[in-house]
Amino acid sequence: MNRLSDIGTIKDILSRHGFTFSKSLGQNFLINPSVCPRMAELSGAGEGVGVIEVGPGIGVLTNELCRLADKVVAVELDKRLLPVLEETLAEHDNVKVVNADILELDLHRLIADEFEGMRVTVCANLPYYITSPVIMKLLEERLPIEAVTVMVQKEAAQRICAPVGSRMSGAVTVSVNYYAEPELLFHVSAGSFMPAPKVDSAVIRLNIRPEPPVETDEQRFFRVVKAAFSQRRKVISNSLSSGLGMDKASVIAALEQAGVSPTARAEALSLEDFAAVAGKI
Repeated sequence: MNRLSDIGTIKDILSRHGFTFSKSLGQNFLINPSVCPRMAELSGAGEGVGVIEVGPGIGVLTNELCRLADKVVAVELDKRLLPVLEETLAEHDNVKVVNADILELDLHRLIADEFEGMRVTVCANLPYYITSPVIMKLLEERLPIEAVTVMVQKEAAQRICAPVGSRMSGAVTVSVNYYAEPELLFHVSAGSFMPAPKVDSAVIRLNIRPEPPVETDEQRFFRVVKAAFSQRRKVISNSLSSGLGMDKASVIAALEQAGVSPTARAEALSLEDFAAVAGKI
C-alpha cells in the first residue's frame, strides 16, 4: 500500500476500523513519505536479512521493510491495530504480525523460530516512554542481531550518541556504548507525525559489538555506572559513596587506585575508567 503516508488515507483506514489514538501507548504515526524508505534502507534490511520491527502502528515502515528484507516480524502491543495491519500489509507475503509486549517477549526463541539461516536486524519507531527499556533489552540479552535502528526523541538520540566522556554523556551513553557503537543517522521533525508530538525525533543506529570494548565484571561495572550518574552534579567520590552505600574514604582510595580523580564528575569518565573503578570498588 503506497499511500500510507497520506493523511487522508490514514484517517480513512483508521475510521473504518474504529481506531482512536492512545496517549498511554505513545502512538504517533509517520506521515512524512521520505522518512520510512530512508530508515528501512539504513537499517540493513536486504536480501538474506530478517527484521524485527517494534510497534508497527499502521504499517508505514513495515511496508518499506517488507520490500527490502527476506522476512519481517512486527511486534505490536495494541490488538486494535491487528485488523488495520491485516489490511495495510495484505500485499506482502513475507511479514508476520505478533501481538505481544516486546519487553516480555522471548526474542531468542522468536529469532530461532522465524529467522533460521538469516542475518537479523531490528528496526522501530519507538514510543518515547519505552525507549530506554526496549533498547537495553535488545542489547542486554545479547541477541544474534547485527544492529538496532530506531527512531527516538531527539534529546535521547543526542545523549545515546554522545561520546563517552563528554558533557552530554550519561548512564545510558555508557551502557549503550558497552554493547554497541551508536551513530546518529538523521533528524525527523515533529510535523512528520500524526498526531504531532511536542518534540522532534531522530533516527539512530546501534551497531552491535562482537565483544565489549573493556574487560570487567559486568554486574559491578553497571552498578558503578548507575551510581556515578545518580547524582551527576556531584563529584564522583560523593555520587559513588551515596549510590553504593560505601564510606567516602574507601571510595576515594578505590578511585585513586583506578587512576581516577575523586573530584572528577561521572560525565568525564571513559569506558576504561569505569571498568578500572569497578575493578577496585
